[in-house]
Amino acid sequence: MARHEKNIMVEQKNFFGGIALVELHITTDQVSQMAPDASAAKAGKKLALEKFWSNLGYNGQAIWGECQGSSLYQVRVERSTFTTQCSCPSRKLPCKHSLGLLFLAASIPTALPESEPLEWVSSWLSKREAQQKRQETRASKSTQQPDEGKQKKTIEKREEKIQQGINQLDLWLNDLIRNGLGSLEAQPSSFWEHQAAQMVDAQAAGLANRIRALAAIPNASKNWTSKLLAQMGKLALLIEAYQHQERFAAEAQENIRQLVGWTLKEPEVLERGTHITDDWLFLGQTREAVERGRAQRTWLYGTATGHATFVLQFSYMGAPFGENYPLGTHQSAELVYWPGVVPQRALFAQRHGLGQPIQEKLPGVADFENFLEGVAQQLARNPWQERFLCLIQNSLPIYDQESKTWWVRDQKGQALPLARTQDEHWKLLALSGGHTLDLAAEWNGETLMPLGVLIDHSYHLL
Repeated sequence: MARHEKNIMVEQKNFFGGIALVELHITTDQVSQMAPDASAAKAGKKLALEKFWSNLGYNGQAIWGECQGSSLYQVRVERSTFTTQCSCPSRKLPCKHSLGLLFLAASIPTALPESEPLEWVSSWLSKREAQQKRQETRASKSTQQPDEGKQKKTIEKREEKIQQGINQLDLWLNDLIRNGLGSLEAQPSSFWEHQAAQMVDAQAAGLANRIRALAAIPNASKNWTSKLLAQMGKLALLIEAYQHQERFAAEAQENIRQLVGWTLKEPEVLERGTHITDDWLFLGQTREAVERGRAQRTWLYGTATGHATFVLQFSYMGAPFGENYPLGTHQSAELVYWPGVVPQRALFAQRHGLGQPIQEKLPGVADFENFLEGVAQQLARNPWQERFLCLIQNSLPIYDQESKTWWVRDQKGQALPLARTQDEHWKLLALSGGHTLDLAAEWNGETLMPLGVLIDHSYHLL
């Protein structure tokens, strides 16, 4: 077994007096994915030595230890959610001490004996449990019916502002088409931002985000005009759909309103969304820049339902993401979906037990023809869907030296391009060793972004 995929294994006396193996199921790859940046990961790895630690231990709920730095820091990690806490003053989450404990557990499993939690660990777990109950209570209260008269007036006022913004946007799009797209290659970013700001003022943030996305298309590729026209067409279609919502089913109306900018708070999602319990594969994450911050999608796949799902998180002004997920594992959980005709985005209602390593063959399609057929079916129901989970079996990564491009080829010889990244895809090629593998990736309509691969019953994050 490769060093970076070694699971935590600790010995425990079983009921019959023999030796049983208890797996905490975390790898150094997973810990590296949790790090807020490369420097934190590097600092954490330096602390993955027993000489820096005392009072190490674990039980069914947490792992813990005290790290000697400039002071003695108390570090604890909840096992089911990978939530960390350290007594150090670092603003990075997880901090280097939390990462150090996890790296230590992954690389030197015998360093963590099973034991009763120390008082500072028990009190932390108790506080987290009490906090969860308070959140559930607040969520229950927030779903109570508000003042209907006041709410109706607020909605009517916002609808009026959005409609005014849409009318203005419609004229702007018509002007762009009438004047021709060729002139847009010389427009500065302020040209797009001005129109986006007007949509923000109209309380249509979803439309503003789509306008900002248009700004990145001119001159970005040889066929940028056709790409821009396609995206402008989707924007015009969204405007038309919003103005005639009565033509659509309730689920489609939910999609349209959310895309324009109407949002649902989590308590509303818990009340109105579809609840699904399944054994979920935590396949990987993608990140992208958004206004004043970052967005992160954690991709999941339900082994029983076949649902491809993502959990969306945002981080602003350098703040860490609110929650870590056990990538490369599968875990039973109840998810709740945002209402829509093709539900994708979800949040966790409950997680059951601990994550176990992904070891079985990945579910998925045998070739890209079947995958793209499924994409077309989803787009027929929701033409604005932008991200799709691709699970392709027995695929092969290929690097074309002449064009310096990366591809993934299926069993029939069909290929789809891989997204360009700073580090390219040499790790993926090395893992394959020239042999086929099961690949999980995110498809954006043009390229695949690898999330992870399964090789010899071992899942590797990318």
